[in-house]
Amino acid sequence: MGRQWQEKCGVFGVYAPGEDVVRLTFYGIYALQHRGQEAAGIATADGVRVHVRTGMGLVSQVFDEEDLCHLPGHIAIGHTRYSTTGSSLPYNAQPIVVEGPNGPVAVAHNGNLINADVLRYTLEETGVQFHTTTDTEVIAHLLAWAPGAGWPERIRSVMRLLQGAYSLAVLTPTSLIAIRDPWGIRPLCLGQLNGGYVVASETCALDHLGAEFIREIGPGEAVIVDEGGMHVFQAVPIQRPSLCVFEYIYFARPDSRLRGQLLYAVRMAMGRQLALEHPVEADLVMGVPDSAIPAAIGYSHQSGIPYAEGLVKNRYVGRTFIQPDQRLRDMGVYLKFNPLREVIEGKRLVVVDDSIVRGTTTPKVVEMLRRAGAREVHMRICSPPIRHPCPFGIDMATRWELIANEKTVEEIRQHIGADSLGYLSLPGLMRAIGQSEDTFCTACFSGHYPMPVQLQMDKLVFEHPREEGPKVAVSALWSWEQDRR
Repeated sequence: MGRQWQEKCGVFGVYAPGEDVVRLTFYGIYALQHRGQEAAGIATADGVRVHVRTGMGLVSQVFDEEDLCHLPGHIAIGHTRYSTTGSSLPYNAQPIVVEGPNGPVAVAHNGNLINADVLRYTLEETGVQFHTTTDTEVIAHLLAWAPGAGWPERIRSVMRLLQGAYSLAVLTPTSLIAIRDPWGIRPLCLGQLNGGYVVASETCALDHLGAEFIREIGPGEAVIVDEGGMHVFQAVPIQRPSLCVFEYIYFARPDSRLRGQLLYAVRMAMGRQLALEHPVEADLVMGVPDSAIPAAIGYSHQSGIPYAEGLVKNRYVGRTFIQPDQRLRDMGVYLKFNPLREVIEGKRLVVVDDSIVRGTTTPKVVEMLRRAGAREVHMRICSPPIRHPCPFGIDMATRWELIANEKTVEEIRQHIGADSLGYLSLPGLMRAIGQSEDTFCTACFSGHYPMPVQLQMDKLVFEHPREEGPKVAVSALWSWEQDRR
């Protein structure tokens, strides 16, 4: 609720001869719709050709029966997108298909490269032409041009060049490939379905299709599925495990599992820990729909304060191309939430949310609850203060826009108009998750990034004109990769 960021992308892939893979992929990315609502796409392969359909909007808006009929094959990948590098424009929708010496390659990408600009400019200087402004097309061209007799060697060469977060579903005419970066920043899991194989950003996509979960794809691992079966190998050495902790707090669906843990139960544990760290006398606990509901229930269980639904969410606001006029836009949060006056009037409320980013929405919610009759509003946030931006695929604002970077907790409380404000501590968050902090990326809280980063890289970097540089040989990129080894 307090977030102003967009969600990350969702990727899905399936290799299943004899199955209706395009329909499986449709429902797979439908299950991952929460990870991005700007665009959707599906690419399929039939052993000879790669076919692709993409469009702006929700999965159900982009595809109909006629679209699915134009996507034949026994291999498919799909994608739901929000923009990290590159604008929200039709030509940036994924999967992105490119041609090269290795044939047609389609790529669906969750994450963000931090060296995409260097790689793209080098590729352009070798004569490669780009048709989008995304870092995903950089990855696609690298795969299409990578040296090597087979895909394992090519994948290794490309992964040695990439820096940043990437969980990939890759399609060739004859194979499905899944790749996860050596830090494991973005999730990616593997499943089995009727003799075929499925990869997805989250286990909930496997559940909806009746696929059997095998395991998570490890950091630095690659999986190739073709007519010879499934081949798993460690493409590059594992770096420090750095799974994005916000997958636990907010991004992944509560019915998904990460590292063997059901996220609904973890979020309840966060709420219980929050109640221990920031108790308050109140009449009702409520969560801001939907992501904070499990934490609010946990807070209620620990504190003994009754839980109630005080806000009803309109889940379709912001998921349409019809823009509100200025009067409705000014109403802001009132279009998204409706308070239940009969539930909250005269009550002292504990309001649990997952985060406060810029601090522009939370004051409106507090005001809305007071106008609906709340006597007191005590905000409780089930994550630590966000003081640092994320360069790995979350559009989380610049450092100067993050309210916790500019203000103390007391100043934030005054800004949002709450009677009290409490954040879950980082040690408390780790206690609730039950894992060591050094296996996660917690940089948005701590500022300790798993790798050196360029914090203020413009997401529209490839849409700005640049001066022409000297041309280099096509082999230069791969020579550089060899030198780095």
